[in-house]
Amino acid sequence: MSLLALLNQRFAAALAAVGAPDAQPLVQMAGRPEFGDYQMNGVMGAAKALKLNPRELAQKVIDAVDLQGIATALDIAGPGFINIKLADAWLGQRVQAALSAERLGIAAQPRQRVMVEYSSVNLAKEMHIGHLRGGIIGDSLARIHGFLGQEVIRQNHVGDWGTQFGMLVAYMVETRNHGEADFELKDLDTFYKKAKVRFDEDAAFADTAREYVVKLQGGDAEVLALWKQFVAISLEHCNAIYQKLGLLLDNGDVRGESFYNDDLPVIVSELREQGLLTEDQGAQVVFLDEYKNKEGEPAAFIVQKQGGGYLYATTDLGAVRFRTRELKLDRCLYVVDSRQALHFQQMFLVARKAGWLSDAASFEHIGHGTIMGPDGKPLKTRSGDSVKLGELLDEAIERAYQLVSSKNPDSDEASRRQIAAAVGIGALKYADLSKNRNTDYIFDWDAMLSFEGNTAPYLQYAYTRVKSIFRKVGDWDQNATVLPVEAAEHALALELARFEDTITQVARDSMPHFLCAYLYNVATAFSRFYEACPVIQDGVTNPSRLKLCDLTAKTLSTGLGLLGIEVLETM
Repeated sequence: MSLLALLNQRFAAALAAVGAPDAQPLVQMAGRPEFGDYQMNGVMGAAKALKLNPRELAQKVIDAVDLQGIATALDIAGPGFINIKLADAWLGQRVQAALSAERLGIAAQPRQRVMVEYSSVNLAKEMHIGHLRGGIIGDSLARIHGFLGQEVIRQNHVGDWGTQFGMLVAYMVETRNHGEADFELKDLDTFYKKAKVRFDEDAAFADTAREYVVKLQGGDAEVLALWKQFVAISLEHCNAIYQKLGLLLDNGDVRGESFYNDDLPVIVSELREQGLLTEDQGAQVVFLDEYKNKEGEPAAFIVQKQGGGYLYATTDLGAVRFRTRELKLDRCLYVVDSRQALHFQQMFLVARKAGWLSDAASFEHIGHGTIMGPDGKPLKTRSGDSVKLGELLDEAIERAYQLVSSKNPDSDEASRRQIAAAVGIGALKYADLSKNRNTDYIFDWDAMLSFEGNTAPYLQYAYTRVKSIFRKVGDWDQNATVLPVEAAEHALALELARFEDTITQVARDSMPHFLCAYLYNVATAFSRFYEACPVIQDGVTNPSRLKLCDLTAKTLSTGLGLLGIEVLETM
């Protein structure tokens, strides 16, 4: 059981014992060291209900709570807060238990089928910086749910269907006829732009493109073969990025919009049968009274355009229907830009009205903000184009290589390159993950690659610093008892004991920055411990402190791994 769950359980029993069975303990970390390690704030509400003085009730709770061997001191503060100081010996036992158990003793949660939909690129173009946040946030959430024992389905809901693909296939045929296709497709953005110019400026080419759309949607074998070739080439570009960025996505996780194409007429038909559809100016619309405008008019959620065309809203409904009926998901996380929030709110509402999404299934939009440039606007190149993600990753690695080379000029180049890849990509990912995902942030190379502060290089170096200790000590007593008697030892052991609560909170709220903040706290607590509490003194090794070092290294490695960030034995 996690530390916080244990304390809440014991205080809940105590509240019930003193006549407040419905009161919630509300145990949380103490705000300041003088308040102890934790603080219980659930007395005031219970005292009001029982018509008792809060401090009087707090004392009754202290007398009733069973924390023998767990806490050494319980005292009342303010109007009825209960400060909790945990026992050194008990924290030592938690350290030993974590070291001897699988997954550092973190319990698996009740098993669910959890899908994380992330990356979700448009295959018509190369990946750009706008795909960074969704990719790394989604990947970290998938890793965390898997670590907690969930059955995780990674999903890459790619844009691989629609009118633009007729244009692209038409241009693919045209360039192939001139022997240029292989060259052109090396740069998808250039390929797309040239195809768009041909479509806009040449009426005959545009007509041909539209014919290809009809053939594609009709299942023409030759056009489908060309389309599949284009999709395969596009996914090669994506997979190269995923591999360099360290995402776990591969082709087996791809289920594009095309997958739901045959089901779209059925979606419209079922909505019509249930009386949810209204024809409005030739389009098929679900009107939502829950989203009225200032004039009191309901929002129009369009599922079929005038003329019979479908939208990505229709495809999204098809995906919900498939994921609940066929995949039987318990939870589905859509890691998508926050600007799509209204779309997802309305889409989920329509799916629930249609009976495709039950109240038991939790389908959630995990929104994220935008990466901004120094001018406070979305980050662009000097020419105003979107920054290509592949080029950004290359720059991160090269900048890290220059940094590593300046710090380790005598190291061989192969080692410096290996370290640079881990540091550069790790810095890029952590700079994003350490921010509240709902906010925008300013992109800053110097800040993210710093070896000081809440950065990946700082945490990676903290890990190597711990590991270097074990290269010095040789053999040591691994059966020794852990007893964190010094203040810095206690603080580090306490921080390490909070790992499970942090992981479960991240999984519940889909907020990876909580894990980043926790790992930074572990690293800083270790730094204070290392300065105040010698592990080796006068040639004598302290095995209790070595165990604290061991769990610190394992916690940093595990935590960074759940963020998709590599650790190194040396830097």
